[in-house]
Amino acid sequence: MVSAADRVKNPARTSVWLNTRPPSRSRRTAQPAGLDRERITAASVRLLDAEGLAKFSMRRLAAELNVTAMSLYWYVDTKDDLLELALDAVYSEIGPPPADDPWQDRLRAVATAYRTLLVRHAWVSPLAGKFLNLGPHSLLVTHTIQDVIRSTGLPLEGRSGALAAVFQFVYGFGTVEGQFAQRSAEAGLTQDQYFRQAMSAVGEQPELDEFVEDSRDLMAARGGVAIEEMRDRDFTFALDLLIAGIDVMRERAEGERSHAERAQ
Repeated sequence: MVSAADRVKNPARTSVWLNTRPPSRSRRTAQPAGLDRERITAASVRLLDAEGLAKFSMRRLAAELNVTAMSLYWYVDTKDDLLELALDAVYSEIGPPPADDPWQDRLRAVATAYRTLLVRHAWVSPLAGKFLNLGPHSLLVTHTIQDVIRSTGLPLEGRSGALAAVFQFVYGFGTVEGQFAQRSAEAGLTQDQYFRQAMSAVGEQPELDEFVEDSRDLMAARGGVAIEEMRDRDFTFALDLLIAGIDVMRERAEGERSHAERAQ
C-alpha cells in the first residue's frame, strides 16, 4: 500500500492515473479468481449510487463482491484509487454530440448530459473537485467540451471564461438538484412531498411571512406543478441566457477585430 510518507516523497502520486507502479502485493493473499478492475469499478459505482459516499469502504465493497478486503489490494492501493476509477467510469455516460449540429445544440446536449450525471450520481460532485480527473473518459469529456467552446467562434482568450460560465453553472445546478433528490429519498418522500413539508415548516414562522409570499409568487411565475418540471424550465432558461451571452461576446469580438483591421 502507499503510505502517507510515500505520498509526501512522491506528490505526483495524487491520482491513480499518475501511478506508474503496480499495487504492492508483498503482504497480500493470492490473486482472487474472477476479479478484475472493471468488475471492482462497476461494483463501486453501484454501491456509491445505492448507499452514498459516506458509507463507502473497502470492507463494504469486498462484501458486495463476496471477497476479502485484502483481495481488492491486488488492483488498487487505496480507497481513493477506487473512487477515482468510479468517477471516471461514470463520465462515460457523457457522449459527444453530433459533430454536424450547430454549436448551440451541441453545447446544450453536453451541458444537459453533465447535469443528468450529477443528479443520477450525487457522489460525483464532491469527488470531481477533489481529484485531478485524468482518466480516459474524463479527458474525452474535456476534449468534447473544449471542441464545442472552440466552435462558438469566441476568440481564444475568451474561451476559458465561456467554459467556466457554462459548466460551473451546470455543476452548481446539478449538485444542488442531486443533493435535494438524495435528501428526499433518504426521508422516504418524493421531491414534491419533501418540498411541501419544508415550505409548511417555514410557513409556521411568522417572521418569514414575507419570504414565503415572495417564494409563492416566484414559483407561480416559473410555471409547472412539480419540482422537477420547474427545475427543467429554470435550467433551460438559464442555459439559453448563457448561450445568448456567448453569441453577444462573439459578435462584439468580431466587431472589434473588423474595426482594428480597418484602422490599419
